[in-house]
Amino acid sequence: NQYRGRDQKIHFSNTNVYSVFSLWDTYRAAHPLFTLIDQKRSNDFIQTFIHQAEQGGLLPVWELSGNETNCMIGYHSVSVIADAYLKGIRKYDVAKAFEAMKKSANQNELSLNAYRKYGFVPADKASESVSKTLEYAYDDWCIAQMAKALGNEKDYQNFIQRAQNYKNVFEQERGFMRARINNSWISPFNPYEVNFNYTEANAWQYLFMAPQDINGLMELMGGKEKFAAKLMDLFMAETATTGREQADITGLIGQYAHGNEPSHHMAYLFNAAGQPWKTQSLVSVIAEEMYHNNPNGLIGNEDCGQMSAWYVWTAMGMYPVTPGTSNY
Repeated sequence: NQYRGRDQKIHFSNTNVYSVFSLWDTYRAAHPLFTLIDQKRSNDFIQTFIHQAEQGGLLPVWELSGNETNCMIGYHSVSVIADAYLKGIRKYDVAKAFEAMKKSANQNELSLNAYRKYGFVPADKASESVSKTLEYAYDDWCIAQMAKALGNEKDYQNFIQRAQNYKNVFEQERGFMRARINNSWISPFNPYEVNFNYTEANAWQYLFMAPQDINGLMELMGGKEKFAAKLMDLFMAETATTGREQADITGLIGQYAHGNEPSHHMAYLFNAAGQPWKTQSLVSVIAEEMYHNNPNGLIGNEDCGQMSAWYVWTAMGMYPVTPGTSNY
């Protein structure tokens, strides 16, 4: 029952303690799968998060062997906790977990001070500014759902408003999520360009990253039909990218990149647009063509279970587009 904590001291625990939390990847489908098939382990994960927050000051971002690497973006521990709590997994100190969630969101590191000040991350304040804004807004929505379930109206109102920040990087004329400096969009702009405004992606691959408010995203794009048309444009676009080389962008169908996590929910969004047959066709193609029972059988990095979890959900015929809700 001994383990090395985030403070590098030896600790004891009566529950199983885990490590290697690749949360930018796994919050999307792997952790929601655990909430369905292994509630005890999900509970132990959250207990581990609380230990790490006590020993290291904050919930894990991408923890490895007792060390916080901060190598990816977001504070996606909050998604894992909210999703589990709202599904009845609660054998941990809920009050401590909720306070740790808020502390992660209200820190001044990771450009979060700028995010709170401007309602988005300006491109001159941090790299990957568009992706950070979008992922932070989703995480804030998760905290809002937890606050609502706990009857905490003040925190709910604060974080549900922050969850709308994704709209602040949507540029109406071109119809993409774009990098900003104050009131100016960074130009020139090419949605195929892989650059430092996005995390392992380009503007196409982060366009639909608002799972907390798909109806709101539809409205921004002009309604269901235009949303569905833009979504189909993603899958029909040229597969070539420009800009810097990014090894993670693999498994391309148009600009949909199944080999990397930001794309994973997108084929399922045709359901929300009232065109489920397109989802059915696409996910069948992805499952059959991008997963093989041999070495090198995955189209991208397994990323601690996320790539396989997508397949398991798809084989069951459903997918957790928005972890933090009870809807699949």
